[in-house]
Amino acid sequence: MQAAESVSAPRIGPITNGRVLKIALPIVLSNATIPILGAVDTGVVGQMGQAAPIGAVGMGAVVLASVYWIFGFLRMGTSGLVAQARGAGDEAESAAVLLRALVIAAAAGLVFILLQALLFRAAFHIAPASPEVEALARQYLAIRIWGAPATIGIYAVTGWLIAVERTRSVFLQQVAINGLNVVLNLWFVLGLGWGVPGVALATLIAEWTGLALGLWLCRPALARRYLADLARLFNMGRLKEMARVNTDIMIRSVALQASFTTFVFLGAGEGDVTLAANQVLLQFLEITAYALDGFAFAAETLVGQAVGARSLADLRRAAILTGGWGVAGSVVLATAFWLGGPAIIDLMATDPAVQAEARVYLPWVALGPMIGIASWMFDGIFIGATLTREMRNTMLASAALYAVALVILLPWLGNQGLWAALMVLNTARGVTMAWLYPRAEAKAA
Repeated sequence: MQAAESVSAPRIGPITNGRVLKIALPIVLSNATIPILGAVDTGVVGQMGQAAPIGAVGMGAVVLASVYWIFGFLRMGTSGLVAQARGAGDEAESAAVLLRALVIAAAAGLVFILLQALLFRAAFHIAPASPEVEALARQYLAIRIWGAPATIGIYAVTGWLIAVERTRSVFLQQVAINGLNVVLNLWFVLGLGWGVPGVALATLIAEWTGLALGLWLCRPALARRYLADLARLFNMGRLKEMARVNTDIMIRSVALQASFTTFVFLGAGEGDVTLAANQVLLQFLEITAYALDGFAFAAETLVGQAVGARSLADLRRAAILTGGWGVAGSVVLATAFWLGGPAIIDLMATDPAVQAEARVYLPWVALGPMIGIASWMFDGIFIGATLTREMRNTMLASAALYAVALVILLPWLGNQGLWAALMVLNTARGVTMAWLYPRAEAKAA
């Protein structure tokens, strides 16, 4: 009876340009704060006047980011499932999805804490460092690892907030985490002289504070009546569906990350200058992702709600409006990169050889937003429709085409061929998902 009382008539509301922007813009602003934190961490540690602490913090942060990144599926999977439950008017299921994701986050975080010795040993085996850097990095990791449940839990909280269109809360949470981290960094390292452990402790406190704030922001889903509904929370059918969705997203994400990692490694074979130039230009693509993520997230939310409400008209309108804003954003970015790219390159690299090399490949980066926008927007649509198997399969097929392109183009064109292959990857992703898009409409019919 309790579950039945939690279901109301499907509702989604009018889908307008204003609504799309209300969802998207806070995400864009939230993403803009992320690079600031890394710069502050490096700058504060740099004031110690030694190279080893900088390397230790950078290495430790990369190790944890690589591990936590795997659980990014909690953000996407939660968003799609909650949006569908919300569209169907099932607030109890919306709450249950969040609670299940938080249980997964807590369990995963506990596993990382218990297995930290093995994790750190494996990390330094794969990427060995000098004894001084490794010792400092171990100090950093030994503190930061206690934030694993919080960091993974924030993925779940963020997914829920996006799905219920509370992206301003996501922005607030991100600003709070990064702002507190910056303040504590300055106090612990420059004020108290705690060095690398101070940086780690500042981040740890910020992580748990961010999770606490996130749970408070999600308090409607944490009401006692939802927490007590254990039959719904541990419903095997729902758990299997969540496992399927999250597993598909994880496989897709690993394949995508492997593709970009391959790009970096193969670029290293073209020489130090080319490697540095590629690294500078990859920041342009990172800026693109940060800037356009908001529109893909809007697609997740609105498409998911349309599927939950079984409204084909709303799904089509959501896809058209969010896609239109995404294309407009990609045009703006492409133009900015084409016209302002040389100046941005000069700001990011002072070596004349790297600057000249980066300019050679700048046209690929200017094309990047236009070529990649279809794949990014279809990602949002497919997540909202929970077509995660299709996401997985199209990514694997695209990665295979990317590998073929690398085999053919890299020996023939060198680094030009490497960039061309990357464009093949994004083109293939967009084309294959466009081919399967009717399945999204079928879920809303």
